[in-house]
Amino acid sequence: MDLPCSETLALPRGPAHIEWRRSARARRVSLRIDARGGAVVVTLPPRAGRGAGMALLMTHADWVAERLAALPDAVPFADGAMVPIDGRPHRIRHMPHARGGAWLQDDELCVSGAAEFLRRRVLDFLRAEARRRLTALVVVKSERLGITPRRISVKDTHSRWGSCASDGSLAFSWRLVMAPELVQDYVVAHEVAHLRHMNHGKRFWALVDKLTPHAAEAIPWLRTEGSRLLRTG
Repeated sequence: MDLPCSETLALPRGPAHIEWRRSARARRVSLRIDARGGAVVVTLPPRAGRGAGMALLMTHADWVAERLAALPDAVPFADGAMVPIDGRPHRIRHMPHARGGAWLQDDELCVSGAAEFLRRRVLDFLRAEARRRLTALVVVKSERLGITPRRISVKDTHSRWGSCASDGSLAFSWRLVMAPELVQDYVVAHEVAHLRHMNHGKRFWALVDKLTPHAAEAIPWLRTEGSRLLRTG
């Protein structure tokens, strides 16, 4: 029987939105919480059926309920919403008769044009800001190592703040622009260090510490506050 892509199920402690995935690389059934969408993702190996996923869901129903309940409230990009930029709250201010797209003014993110374009304009602005700020950090840190990344891209990832491919390409979540500058600095340092060491060994972490002084503060910040970034937008 084919798996549904998604469905809402009545678990013992309340309804939950379930996203079903099948992976050729998976060796066992697994669960994870998609903070961005507020859903439970169930991944099945090729030969596992929906029943195996349901069994794991029911066994871990309390864990699922606790994790979903702990998610921060979603913050949509809408007029009046508070959105962090560099860790500082900015209020979205819709200015329908103005021109200029979106721009920062004091502690506001001003957005011109019709209301139906507001979310897209906010998103485009934040992605462009993320690309600009993170690229500048990459250039500074990679020059210190005498290394040039093959490519720098900004994406909307579910579980990684940054990544380094074997070909030297770096990718970052645009949502980092909402995090404090010290967090941005750490994530960039982490991925630039992977250009030299494609592992998490002692030499890698020693290099990270040379590239940024913020690891000790940024790592727990991402662990405790990162879900808020995923729930914004």
